[in-house]
Amino acid sequence: QVQLVESGGDLVQAGGSLRLSCAASGSIFSTNSMNWYRQAPGKQRELVATITSDGSTNYADSVKGRFTISRDNAKNTVYLQMNSLKPEDTAVYYCNAVIRIDSYTAPRANWGRGTQVTVSS
Repeated sequence: QVQLVESGGDLVQAGGSLRLSCAASGSIFSTNSMNWYRQAPGKQRELVATITSDGSTNYADSVKGRFTISRDNAKNTVYLQMNSLKPEDTAVYYCNAVIRIDSYTAPRANWGRGTQVTVSS
């Protein structure tokens, strides 16, 4: 059993910053990619940022230059530093991690419950 718990969501003014965290716990053998998604009201969930086990990162065009994803492998935690926030960044942000629970079971994607980010204009 693996749990992902996000934190750090808040109400912030446009131009402000937030740092989201997501800690994975439970039966973890190894963690592959760790990712942040978001879903705004009435819209599909979209991939915001991803970081591989070796630290390679990728970002959605809409957040490039403003958001930074990082991870602490010792803590099984992924972060999302969000700067220069815009009202269109308002969404529920979900953590996703591809985790292996032992050496003979295929990696599986796990999801957190989400944290609300609201950016006021």
